[in-house]
Amino acid sequence: MRTTVRSPAVAGAFYPANRGRLDTEVRAYLDAAERVMLDFQPRILIVPHAGYVYSGPVAATGYRLLEDREGLRRIVMLGPSHYVWFSGLTLPGVDYLETPLGDVAVDRAGAAESLKSPLVVDSPSAHEREHSLEVQLPFLQIVASGTPVVPMLTGDVDPADVADVVEPLLDDETMLLISSDLSHYHDYETARRLDAETAQAIERFDADALGRESACGRTGIQAALHVANRRGYRMQILDLRNSGDTAGPHDRVVGYGTFAFGV
Repeated sequence: MRTTVRSPAVAGAFYPANRGRLDTEVRAYLDAAERVMLDFQPRILIVPHAGYVYSGPVAATGYRLLEDREGLRRIVMLGPSHYVWFSGLTLPGVDYLETPLGDVAVDRAGAAESLKSPLVVDSPSAHEREHSLEVQLPFLQIVASGTPVVPMLTGDVDPADVADVVEPLLDDETMLLISSDLSHYHDYETARRLDAETAQAIERFDADALGRESACGRTGIQAALHVANRRGYRMQILDLRNSGDTAGPHDRVVGYGTFAFGV
């Protein structure tokens, strides 16, 4: 049987295309990130997905939690589709996801289980240009090397239905990773206010309080909140900043947040 691979779409744009430079850059973000001590085992992470110069420092705060995580067998990933409209959820329909650091295996059992739902289909075209999941892979290759993923993009779909799809995959050895930025293209102070409101809604586990402008990966965040509510998870805000804090001007910023949930 022929092995199928999704080639990277944003290497050289969102993150370095050179293997050595990418490895060095990801490790530098991780080394610089604050090590947050949780009083629970993280089962869900929400991390941003912009170009590394902008969101890499914020994402790294979450990924540091996985550096010492033992027994991680699989990572279920949810990210928004920025370029292709569809209903439901899509898998990439491939065996591996390529980055300059090598290939990440798609978890065959998890993908097959997901495809039992009528909401989930294989769609290589939906994943072809999409960056929301791709930019997470180099971090995972450093902190959770060799761990396979179940990479799903969310389209027009009810978040509670998404939770129904992913929850059967979530055992003690599986992490749910949500890829989402927060507010987009407001001035710095407006973004800080809006993102604080979004963070407070997440802290309250209030999926219905998140509006269309709260986050580009709102569906995934809401699905995570449904799962967390059902399972009695606790949560902690790990980082909340925007591009004005990292590498951009203050007149038109994008918000980023990293959140952890678990027991």
